[in-house]
Amino acid sequence: MLTLRSSPPSPFGRKVKIAAAVLGLSDRIEVVKTDTTSPDDAIRALNPLGKIPTLEFDSGATLFDSRVILEYLDHLAGGGRIIPADPAERFAVLRLQALADGLMDAALLQIYEVRLRAEDKRDAGWLANQAGKVERALKALEDAPPSARIDVGTIAVACALGYLDLRFEGRWRETHPRLVEWLDAFRAQTPSYDATRALS
Repeated sequence: MLTLRSSPPSPFGRKVKIAAAVLGLSDRIEVVKTDTTSPDDAIRALNPLGKIPTLEFDSGATLFDSRVILEYLDHLAGGGRIIPADPAERFAVLRLQALADGLMDAALLQIYEVRLRAEDKRDAGWLANQAGKVERALKALEDAPPSARIDVGTIAVACALGYLDLRFEGRWRETHPRLVEWLDAFRAQTPSYDATRALS
């Protein structure tokens, strides 16, 4: 058995859970709810960065972050399933994953700024900078929506959009109709997308 340290709202943890389901590995992974803000949580001993997701082996060895975990899961499933072997396809998929991960990072940083910093200490310029990253990433995806293939890139994009739905009331949907259509198609062919949706 493998242990996945994560939290339901984490878009990066959701990436791992969806990938595991797509690869038929969900029954080999136990998900343990993790609180990265608690000094008493085991996550800080398992991952020096204290970040989720972290994958733990029975031996005590660990893997992190989500990109490394997804590569391991693809390997475990025989390889070439969600990370293409062909170099041209592989790097296109990895680039898409990097774009979606960057979008998630910028969205998360906006949430952290509001949640963890007193209102009079918040930096409006810094928040605007993060919001700009999200908007530019969304525009790039709207201009060239991802393929219908289920891979690390499309899984990451779906999780990024799901996080915007969860924390930003889905406002992205009003101005990105092609991306909405793409996500609807992804959701229809990937049951684990709805199964991993956090409610709060």
